[in-house]
Amino acid sequence: MNPVAFEIFGISVRWYGILISLGMLIGTILAIREAKRVGIDENKIIDLILFIIPAAIIGARLYYVIFNWSYYSGDILKMINIREGGLAIHGGVIGGTLVGYLFAKHNKLNFWKLADIIAPSLILGQSIGRWGNYINQEAYGTPTNLPWAINVNGVNVHPTFLYESLWDFGVFILLLSYRKKKKFNGEVFFLYLVLYSIGRFFVEGLRIDSLMLGPFRVAQLLSLILVIIFSWLIYKKRKQYTE
Repeated sequence: MNPVAFEIFGISVRWYGILISLGMLIGTILAIREAKRVGIDENKIIDLILFIIPAAIIGARLYYVIFNWSYYSGDILKMINIREGGLAIHGGVIGGTLVGYLFAKHNKLNFWKLADIIAPSLILGQSIGRWGNYINQEAYGTPTNLPWAINVNGVNVHPTFLYESLWDFGVFILLLSYRKKKKFNGEVFFLYLVLYSIGRFFVEGLRIDSLMLGPFRVAQLLSLILVIIFSWLIYKKRKQYTE
């Protein structure tokens, strides 16, 4: 499939960017609706999103560049060119979370309450955005003979983008149903980190383009750490509310 959707005045508009933008748009609408439900000014959510989207993109790109330093070193144009792909979700979450915390502190808002509002939108955006990897013919897996394999460069491989997209959408549905049952602010966001990381750990094991730290896959290491830390935090916090 052609990664270029169309051109405007000689500038190529890629499907990758369209899908990411679509995910952001739908996520914003959902976050605004949830803000109304929990009694937070929707304008604050719009302001928050205007800050965290650029921060997430910068964080995602910076993370990707750092762990591909041998390729990007010394070439600033390569570093900032995201049109061909190269955004790491974990970096985006880190960047967006840091800026979201600063925003909440500056505006005297409960950061964890905001995080719970954003979490379902975030995982849905990830589910939609993964299809950009398919169009770019990237983030695929090892060779397989399974009937749902996709063909890349003449080889049938695992559609890892699809696995993660479906997992993310399932997590999105679960978070929507869980948010009214939460016991403490931050629980939905914690659950998002745990569930996403579980799926990412297993999917990452099938990919052939993982970011590496020595012999280890960075995404698997970070996913494992997130699962352990935030599962423990959920257990500890929920226990406090049931005692």
